[in-house]
Amino acid sequence: MKNITSFYLSRVIGNRVFCGEEVIGKLSDLAVDLSYEKPKVIAALVDEGGGKKAFYDFSFFEIKKVKGQYHLNCTEKKPVEIDTEKTMMLVKHILDKQIVDINGRKVVRVNDVRLAVLSTGTYAVAVDIGLEGLLRRLGLAKPVKRILKNFGGNISSKFILWDYVQPITSAKSDLKISMSYNKLYTLHPSDLADIIEDLDKKTQAMVFASLDDERAADVLEELETRAQKNVLESLPVEKAADVLEKMPFDEAADILDDINREIANEILSEMDTHASREIKELMQYPEHTVGSIMVRDFISFKTTFTVEDTIKELRRLKPDADVIYYLYVIDEEGKLVGVVSLRDLVIAEPDTVLEQIMKKDVIYVRDTDDVNSLIGIISKYSLLAVPVIDLTRKLIGVVIINDIVYELLKRNKRMAG
Repeated sequence: MKNITSFYLSRVIGNRVFCGEEVIGKLSDLAVDLSYEKPKVIAALVDEGGGKKAFYDFSFFEIKKVKGQYHLNCTEKKPVEIDTEKTMMLVKHILDKQIVDINGRKVVRVNDVRLAVLSTGTYAVAVDIGLEGLLRRLGLAKPVKRILKNFGGNISSKFILWDYVQPITSAKSDLKISMSYNKLYTLHPSDLADIIEDLDKKTQAMVFASLDDERAADVLEELETRAQKNVLESLPVEKAADVLEKMPFDEAADILDDINREIANEILSEMDTHASREIKELMQYPEHTVGSIMVRDFISFKTTFTVEDTIKELRRLKPDADVIYYLYVIDEEGKLVGVVSLRDLVIAEPDTVLEQIMKKDVIYVRDTDDVNSLIGIISKYSLLAVPVIDLTRKLIGVVIINDIVYELLKRNKRMAG
């Protein structure tokens, strides 16, 4: 008999649990406390037979190796209550389940869990996602290794340290979502979108629903159309409306165009009146027209504005960087009459009116033009954004180069699919 410093979960689950000479049952699962830096085993779930299971304080458990087998001894049967808000079951929630490899930014399946025995307790330190873990579960790891060794081969181990593990629990799990997905918030929205796309539909919806509205909006933009449709149609209408309100209206319009019409109408009815109206107008445009991808949230100034007035207004509005590539100038009727660059604005005297420094030969497109016309214009004139006018020359939106690139990528994906 010898003391151990580490062991695999698969080697102890199902083993008999002794209390002195008495067998009190078989080890069914281990509960770990997630509030520690590494999950600490705090309780053993023991199957006592007859359908009865009980949690016992793991600090009274000893694990020793006896003739190659793991021997579990409980020095004192001390029942404990489990706080499901901060605990996780290693078999129920981890073994054979999908997890996110935060470092590799991908979804993988757990074949085994490695635990370390320290003076302060027993901790889950890594998960095994390799073939060896699966063979170990089947009791074939050692025989296969012996066979391969004769041929100069070996089974490569594949571990992920717990620091880079994010469990993805089932929708029926008693694990609280707020604690479950904290590590996912460290990922870039595009990486998180890639991960969600690799999950099954039910888990996609569950993970997405755990995100706050701002984060969910960023991720929704990055998801492929099929995943967008799945997560949005699975959300409560109120949550879906809140998320879409955080997105650019043109993006929200594109997404609502692709989902069930009845659900889309319910979401639009739940949204803020202004956002709903803007999105509905964008949804009226046929696909591949400029109007379908333009941004209606733009900034324009009257010809009579001075440089000082304009800068004060920009400071008040604090617009996003891509909204102020250029400053568009309109007349009293809202018609596009000129454009001012930020450089011209900064170097001009404070009392200069915009009409004096604006360029009148503005390159623009109409809302009904084909998106393809934008490609030639941006390429020819090296523009980062293009103003959009209607038939009366009224400025109604702006198309940003990012949206053009996104539209082309989306079109290529559809063609490839």
